[in-house]
Amino acid sequence: MATSSYKRHLAKTITWRIVGTLDTIVLSWIITGNPLTGLKIGAAEVITKMLLYYLHERVWFNIGIKESRKRHIYKTFTWRAIGTLDTILLSWFISGNPLTGLQIGVAEVITKMILYYFHERTWYRINFGLDRRRERKSWKKTS
Repeated sequence: MATSSYKRHLAKTITWRIVGTLDTIVLSWIITGNPLTGLKIGAAEVITKMLLYYLHERVWFNIGIKESRKRHIYKTFTWRAIGTLDTILLSWFISGNPLTGLQIGVAEVITKMILYYFHERTWYRINFGLDRRRERKSWKKTS
């Protein structure tokens, strides 16, 4: 496997974490009414979610589903299941209230799935870390 694919997965991890953390902070703040709680939950997620997202990307890199829209939808659902469970547990731990954790987790199911789908579609159009796809495009132009 090319080293550049690892760079791509790290770049996707970082960009998604920025989007996801901002979403979590805002939702947590709205649900708890406390901006500090939102910041604490968002900060905790930076660590757990980056690790989980990177592992998710590595697994999906080796899965044989090639058609992009189906692949992105499947990835959206698998990532959301992992991400929501992580958010529920962290929110419960930080707020001390299991209902708060559940409310934040359920709210972000909707916002994060929409945001994640568009994140995937955007990265699908970017060649960074995909030497093979870039080479194929170059080959087609010269034929």
